[in-house]
Amino acid sequence: MKWDTLENEPCPVARGLSVLGDRWTMMVVRDCFLGIRRFDQMQQRLGITRHVLADRLRKLETAGVLRRDPYQDRPVRYEYRLTEQGKALYPILVTLIDWAEENVPPKTVTAMTILSQETGRPIDPILVDSNTGNPITHRNVTVRKTG
Repeated sequence: MKWDTLENEPCPVARGLSVLGDRWTMMVVRDCFLGIRRFDQMQQRLGITRHVLADRLRKLETAGVLRRDPYQDRPVRYEYRLTEQGKALYPILVTLIDWAEENVPPKTVTAMTILSQETGRPIDPILVDSNTGNPITHRNVTVRKTG
């Protein structure tokens, strides 16, 4: 199956990857959560070509993850802000950070630590079922194919 046709797949993993499935896209989303909103700032932080960054921003805007808001008239320049759909990616980003810290440890000091605003201490994220409060793991959940 071709990469650009994944958004039409019945599998939710394939559809999600059609939006987020390359290395630069989640880095752009990460920077948006860190308050980086302008093209030049993103390009400088990421060390990515203008063409690739423009493509990822366009893709995220088309998917409804980001919106462009003008901040300058002459010439017109935009900042990129997370939509509600984009903000809903935060648990995925936190889970990815936690997974990488556990399974792909840094060779030196880690670049980021997620802290509780309430306690100031590092968090230990878990995925739970909102109906039961039980942690969700590969051992206690079954995926059933529908349709």
